[in-house]
Amino acid sequence: MLLVYTHKITPRLRYIFKQVCTRILDIPVSFTTTIEEFIAHDSLKMSYTRQPLGKEFFIRSNELLFEQGLSDIETKVSDWKDTKCFFSNGEQSALPFDIFAASFYLLSRYEEYLPHVKDEFGRFTAEESLAFNNGFLRQPVVDIWAYKFKKALQEQYPDFTFEERDFKVTPIIDVPKAYSYKLNGIMRTIGGTLSDFFRLRLKNVYKRYSVLFGLKHDPFDTFKYIINKQKQVKFKFIFFFLVGDFSTYDKNINVQKSKFVSLIKQVGDYSKIGLKASFFALNNISILKTEKLRMESIINQDLKASRQSYSKLNLPESYRNLVELEITEDYTMGYINHIGFRAGTCTPFFFYDLDYEVQTPLRINTYHVLDYALLKYQSLLDKKMHLNQIISAVKNVNGEFVSVFHNYTFSASETWKNYKELFNIILDAANKK
Repeated sequence: MLLVYTHKITPRLRYIFKQVCTRILDIPVSFTTTIEEFIAHDSLKMSYTRQPLGKEFFIRSNELLFEQGLSDIETKVSDWKDTKCFFSNGEQSALPFDIFAASFYLLSRYEEYLPHVKDEFGRFTAEESLAFNNGFLRQPVVDIWAYKFKKALQEQYPDFTFEERDFKVTPIIDVPKAYSYKLNGIMRTIGGTLSDFFRLRLKNVYKRYSVLFGLKHDPFDTFKYIINKQKQVKFKFIFFFLVGDFSTYDKNINVQKSKFVSLIKQVGDYSKIGLKASFFALNNISILKTEKLRMESIINQDLKASRQSYSKLNLPESYRNLVELEITEDYTMGYINHIGFRAGTCTPFFFYDLDYEVQTPLRINTYHVLDYALLKYQSLLDKKMHLNQIISAVKNVNGEFVSVFHNYTFSASETWKNYKELFNIILDAANKK
C-alpha cells in the first residue's frame, strides 16, 4: 500500500490519487496528515505537499487539488522526455511536474467548464482543447505520467512488487438507424421516394424497392456480419441502439416494430446492449428516462451503458442526468473528427462533479477513434497507419482501446470501402501482446 502524506486531504486529492495509483497502476493508496503515522509506515510512501519533510519520495503539490470550484488557471505546457506536461513544480520534487494536478485537470474536463467556442451542434471541439493546441492529443498522457511516476517509485523502492495490467479492446457499434429502407413505414417510404425522384436519385429509388420487395439486402443490415465477428473473439462488443422518438436529428426505426425489437434481442444474445440517447434526451431527463425504460423492457435487465447522439455532452448536466437515472457507464467522451484522447487517458474513470466537489458512480469510457475521423485520410494505407498508431499508443501503457463504428460502416457503400479491414485490425490487436 502507498501511504501519502499531505497537509490537507480533499475530495479532489482522493479522487485523482486513486485513479492514478489504484486504477492505472494497481497500487492501493491511503492518506495521512499525521507525520508520526507517515514515519512509522514501512512500505511505499510519499509526501505530496508544499515542502518535503526530509529525504522521502516527494512531489511538490500544485494548489489545484486543494481548491474548490473553478478559477483562472495557467496551464503552460512544456516538453518532458517523450511527452508533454504542465504545472511545473521545481527541482526538489521527484518529478518536475505535478502529474496529479495535471491529471485531475484533464479527467475532470476542467477546460470544458471554461468559456469556449462550440460547433454547430453545441459540442466542445478538439480545436478548443489544451491537448490539440499543444500537440499531445494523440498521447494518453495521464497513463504515460502514471508509468513515469511508477518508474520513479521503483527506483526508490526496488524490492516492492508492482502489478501489471493487460491491454484491452472494446469495440462500440453505434446504431442510429438499424435499416436504411426496411421498417420505415408507408409515409417515410413515400416521402423518401418522392425526394429521390425530385433530386433525380433514381438509383436510390431502385435500391429502395429492391430491398422492400426482397430482391436485395438492406445496406444498413450488417448485423449478421458483425455478430459473426463477435463470435470469433472472447471480448464483448457493445451495441448502442436508438429507441427514441423520430425527430429532425434522429431518424431511427419505430420501437413499436416487432422486427426491430427482435433484432435488439438477437444482438443481445451475443453482445452487450446500451442505449443511444436521442438528441433531445440530452437536455431533458424525462425523455431520457422514457428511452431508458423502453430499452430495459426490451432487454429485460437494468440498463448499464449509454451513449449520446452526435457525441454531444453538456457538462455537468448530461452526466448528472445519467447519475440520477442510475446509468453507470457512458461512452460519449471523444471527438468526432479527430483521433485521440479527449480526457488524456485510455483508462476508464469516474465522473468528478466540479460544482459539487464529489466523485460520482458514473464510469466514463472515452473512445479514441470514430469511423468518421478516418475519412479525412484518402488512402487505405494512411487509414491503417493512423489507426495502428493510436492502438500502439494505448498498448504501450496497457490501456483499454475503445473504437466506435456504425452498423452502416460495414455496408457496401463506397464511402466505407475497406472499413471491414480496419475493423479487423482493431480485433486482431487484442490478440497481439
